[in-house]
Order: sequence, then structure tokens, then C-alpha cells
Amino acid sequence: MQPRNMSMSGVVDLAAVKAAQEAKAKAEQARAEAARRGGTGAVSPADLVIDVDEAGFERDVLQRSAEVPVVIDFWAEWCQPCKQLSPVLERLAVEYDGRFLLAKIHVDANQLLMQQFGVQGIPAVFAVVAGQALPLFQGAAGEAQIRQTLDQLVQVAEERFGLTGLTVDPDAEPGGASQAPAQAPVGPYESLLNAAAEALDAGDFAGAVQAYKNVLADDPGHPEAKLGLAQAELLQRVRGLDPQRVRQEAAEKPADAQAQIAAADLDLVGGHVEDAFGRLIDAVRRTAGEDRDAVRLRLLELFEVVGAEDPRVAAARRALARALF
Repeated sequence: MQPRNMSMSGVVDLAAVKAAQEAKAKAEQARAEAARRGGTGAVSPADLVIDVDEAGFERDVLQRSAEVPVVIDFWAEWCQPCKQLSPVLERLAVEYDGRFLLAKIHVDANQLLMQQFGVQGIPAVFAVVAGQALPLFQGAAGEAQIRQTLDQLVQVAEERFGLTGLTVDPDAEPGGASQAPAQAPVGPYESLLNAAAEALDAGDFAGAVQAYKNVLADDPGHPEAKLGLAQAELLQRVRGLDPQRVRQEAAEKPADAQAQIAAADLDLVGGHVEDAFGRLIDAVRRTAGEDRDAVRLRLLELFEVVGAEDPRVAAARRALARALF
């Protein structure tokens, strides 16, 4: 089987990405800062290659794709080209040092996933970035071509989605985070977080957004700041909206991505969490291209507002996976 086109043009127009070098430099700086803080949350090189099945797909691929590009290798033991390609991908996963995660899916045991991705033959390689599936190539391929595709994938993930990958600690125990003791966050942040809370109470949503962003600029993984930013941005978006007009437009234009996004924001602010999630999942099914991407990204933002531990978020993630695949 001959490899298909390795180019990612058509998936993302790299020429249209603004300030590409600046975004990449920021991503590298974030990776270096995460490593400098003692490897908290780091993975071992052995954790960069994982076996995935249908039961764990949502957790191991879709959820992980929000922090790192996930490359999927569809393979089988009887596939001779797979025996050539898979070792190369596994070696590159370690060499790329956490910039992508390799998920290996055995097609004989996971026929449903094979069908959902439309795999016609193996080896077949896909990527999932921030919940979005991208076909990379099918068939055996040379290492130079594979590297070129992976470089484009990593660049797209950093510039368009802000995914800087995983921090890898060679001394970390496989299957878990580094055993090194966690260091105190870079800070202090108390004054910034207090300022953000005061701004929210005063209705100064722009001030709250900036205060949370100041924390995240120094500590991108700070949980309280991430949650606060998502909430402040939501409140900022709905300020000034005419609820009656927004809902009427959403009802009249079910395929209009922006109309559904605005209505979902109002749903969530009003406490109608499941309505907001259901509205956007339905919109994902009705839309395509940039509109679909905009709906999906807003849904991921609303997940941040509600919190990953909420069972409604878990249910919506599963529904989103079904809508996407």
C-alpha cells in the first residue's frame, strides 16, 4: 500500500496563522518554565506511547488532546507494513520529547474506532488535536516524510490551539507523574487572585480577565486562575446581550454557529448547563469547517467554566465524541 499525501494543507492554512514565530516562542518558554518548576506533573518517556481501546478512548485520546496532540497508529500484528512503521513512530514519540503522544489502536480488537475514523486499510495514522480529528497518512512512509508531518502537526497545535505538549522527566516512574516533591507555585498570586475576585464582584469583567491572565502568564496550569478566567470571559461575553433577541435568532437559525454559541453562553449563565452543552453538541452535528471548529472550541471553554469533575461535563464529552466521530 502506497502512502497517501502527507501534507496537512487543507486541514489548517499555516500561512494564515498570525504571529507564528511569536506564538511558538511563547510555547517553548512555557515548556521551559514547566520543566524549571521541578517537573511537577511530568511523565516518563515510557508514557509517551500508550495502548488505547474503545473503553478508554474518550479519556486517553479526546481528553488528553486538550493538552497535547495525540497521534493515533491503527495497526495489527498480521500487518507487515505496520511492523515497519510502528517502531519508527514509537521512537519519534520519545525523540519529540512530549510534543505529541502516540496512541496505538489494535484494529482487530477495536473495530468500532476503525469504522468511526473511516479507516480503509492499515497502517493508518491520524491525529486528534483539541478534540478535532485530522487524517495524517495511510500506508508505510519514509522517516523524512513522517518527521515533516509531525513537525507541521506540532506547529499547528502550538500556534492555533496553544498546546505546548507534555513535560517529560527521564527519572519519572512510568504510568505516573514524577516522584520529585512538588514545589510551591511561582508567585505570590494571592493579591492578583483577590484583585480578580474584587473586579468580578464590581462587575469589572475586563479587569478580572486581565488579573487572571497575569497569573496564568507566570503559571499556565494554575487551576484557580484557569477556572476564574473561563468564568470571567463568559460573563464578559454575555454582558450587553439581549436575551430575547439572542434566543429568537438561535431558534430561527439552528445551523448558525454564532447564534448557537451566543445562546449557549446565556444558557450557562442562567444555570441551564445541560441545555448549553446539548445546544452546542447539536450545532457540532449541523455545522462543518470553521463553524464547527468554533462551536467545538466554545464547548470546551464551557467545560472549563463548569469544571472537569462535574458529571454533566463527562456526559457531554462522550456526546461530543459521538458527534465528532
